[in-house]
Amino acid sequence: MFSVEQPFSSWHLTGFGDAPAFLHENIESTHSLMKALASAGEIVPGTLLVADTQTAGRGRHDRTWNSPAGKNIYLNILIPLDGIALASAPQITQVAALTFTEVFRDLQDSSNAQGLGNRDIGKVTVKWPNDILCGKSKFCGILAELVYIKSTTAKNVPAISMGVGINVNSDASDYASLGRPVTTLKEIAGRVINREKLLQMLIANLERALGQFRAFGITPWVAAWRKMDQFIGARGTIVVNNHCTDDNRDGGTGVQKKTGRIADMRDDGSLLFECDDGTVETVYSADLEI
Repeated sequence: MFSVEQPFSSWHLTGFGDAPAFLHENIESTHSLMKALASAGEIVPGTLLVADTQTAGRGRHDRTWNSPAGKNIYLNILIPLDGIALASAPQITQVAALTFTEVFRDLQDSSNAQGLGNRDIGKVTVKWPNDILCGKSKFCGILAELVYIKSTTAKNVPAISMGVGINVNSDASDYASLGRPVTTLKEIAGRVINREKLLQMLIANLERALGQFRAFGITPWVAAWRKMDQFIGARGTIVVNNHCTDDNRDGGTGVQKKTGRIADMRDDGSLLFECDDGTVETVYSADLEI
């Protein structure tokens, strides 16, 4: 995982089930490209897109995702929904977040055991629903969208286009303009990471995890989240705004904010939130600020 990295154009990758992987030195957004290719019927389920840099990388609610070249991982994987009900599709991002976090925790633990890791930054964990943090600093974001792969012989095929951005070997200076806590795997582990090897492991582990998800549902991952969680019982703010962007998240039209206490994560992956007014809400979709 810490070997010298090959040039990006020489990376050896595949998608799920040996579906192809396509490498792009510089594109606007892997997420936008995946959606366009699926709509045109030009890719198959399981396809992986990877960029070395993006000029228009985006996170949830169209927020900017800084994408410096040659340092991080920016990908989209087209996840087939065979054996997964559409109602359960949103849980895929939670499975992905918890699966990736296990890999990142192993990197942190092994580095700390060797005296190389950053012991002051906190532990790697998942902030509901699928942000991956170390302490309170985010370094991995996941964005998923239901798309339909165009077919000329049958009904269009539903799939999840899941975009993942991971701050791997970048530096704090790359994120100075964001105005929010950000960290990187390099800072967490105390050394430069081979992005190709890391991505190979993440894709392989995610494919296995989704096989388990098809068989057992979200329950095993909810149990795993409860074991690693650092937020249950802590105060937080739920932000509900379907049109929330970098510019209007604090006061845009339709913004709803509720402060209170994070009570638990329910068995279906939703959040149980105790508001300051005494009401308890089950939250299925929102941003959680801590």
